[in-house]
Amino acid sequence: MKLFTYIRDGASKLGVKTKHGLVDAQQAGFDGTVMEIIEGGEAKLSELRRAIDRLDEAGGPPAGLLDESSIEWGPCVTRPNKIICVGLNYRKHAEETNAPIPAYPILFNKFNNTLAGHLAQIAVPKVTRELDYEAELVIVIGKQAKYVPKEQALDHVFGYACVNDLSARDLQNRTSQWLLGKSCDGFSPLGPYLVTADEVGDPNRLGIRAVVNGEVRQNSNTADMIFHCDEIVSYISQHMTLVPGDLILTGTPEGVVLGLPPERRVYLKPGDEVTVEIEKLGSLTNRFVAE
Repeated sequence: MKLFTYIRDGASKLGVKTKHGLVDAQQAGFDGTVMEIIEGGEAKLSELRRAIDRLDEAGGPPAGLLDESSIEWGPCVTRPNKIICVGLNYRKHAEETNAPIPAYPILFNKFNNTLAGHLAQIAVPKVTRELDYEAELVIVIGKQAKYVPKEQALDHVFGYACVNDLSARDLQNRTSQWLLGKSCDGFSPLGPYLVTADEVGDPNRLGIRAVVNGEVRQNSNTADMIFHCDEIVSYISQHMTLVPGDLILTGTPEGVVLGLPPERRVYLKPGDEVTVEIEKLGSLTNRFVAE
């Protein structure tokens, strides 16, 4: 299934992309949030599937479809307990930045203030002149995971989504800790859809792209990951308990601004538009504005 959230009257609402179009889950007879679906596991997801099946049998939603161009999209996961990121996890990206291939996953974190939705305007912070894009695949945890072997790791995944791991390079590289450059407001636009794992299949066989102002800047495949998704989930679970709704940002491929020679680096500025596209997951677009 493809789940999404949208904002109506200041509240986050659950929606489903169906063969008819975008449907409010409540109109289908399901009362719940995206977090309740993730935390409720297969039982809650099955309940939602039955509601959508009944809607299909009735010929579609009685109150009509949602207009994807006019709704206010929310982040497709609204309240993650943790946002964990993996740095330098694509071989060609490590090479373009002249970084050594890591022996272990490089982990850092972001916070909920970074979350934003599809089509949200992202303010370029006044404190940076080097704002970079990073197209990334997000793993969304669906079952509590602790000391999980690699062979069972993907059984603990609810689904996947697109994210733009925005990075203020001048802040990121100010110290040896990357957090400052990764955690400004709106620096993790997420969505548009949370796609359940059964629809995605192997997460390390997905095309991934970033398009900036109509120009393809990143064009790769998740197969280029140094540490694949099952390895990442297993590795993190050896050190901390993963819980439903946790987000794991799995790294970005080559083609970021930082990977260019200094004289060719043109960082994001107000008026720019970035789209992150991942096979089977949809396209996430955001426009940048002055703070």
